[in-house]
Amino acid sequence: MAARFDLLVIGGSAGSLSVVMKIIPLLKPSLNLATVIVFHRKQSDDSALIEVLAGRTDCRVKEADDKDDLLPAHIYVAPADYHVLIEKNKTITLDFSEKINYSRPSIDLSFDSAAEVYGPRLACLLLSGANADGVDGLLSAKRQGAFIMVQNPSTAEVPYMPQQAVEKVSCDLLIDPDNLKEFLAAILE
Repeated sequence: MAARFDLLVIGGSAGSLSVVMKIIPLLKPSLNLATVIVFHRKQSDDSALIEVLAGRTDCRVKEADDKDDLLPAHIYVAPADYHVLIEKNKTITLDFSEKINYSRPSIDLSFDSAAEVYGPRLACLLLSGANADGVDGLLSAKRQGAFIMVQNPSTAEVPYMPQQAVEKVSCDLLIDPDNLKEFLAAILE
């Protein structure tokens, strides 16, 4: 069964990797869904991340490169220290401009640029983290018709980021990482 969205953008910081590790196996190639993952991470964290994620899904997992086409059944991981922007021609642009919310990559920029292109065919998921990056991007995405999901702050290792989102954004779904049936149902047609 195909997804009802064309693009899923997942944003997270401290404490989010363990949740992504539970979500990745659910992202089957048959969903026909492109996925972008934006983590706050150091360049020294890069070595094994792609291989670890790739080992948990049949989708192709790769670090995002400038001008990559966003293809179904592909998972693109934002490289450390680069913003990931989604362009109108459904490609990725890597950007080294200033940090936003002390972060590069900025989850806000990825959510916002994806929403401009995909509108209601976009699903956004904000996970655990220690700052408010992603909240403004969710607001922008919501205004453009995107489906907004946030990790339930009570389940987050670092609840600040999802708590800010819950307080400021009208979320369509709160995600419990130990019960992802609702997540999967939400992205299916």
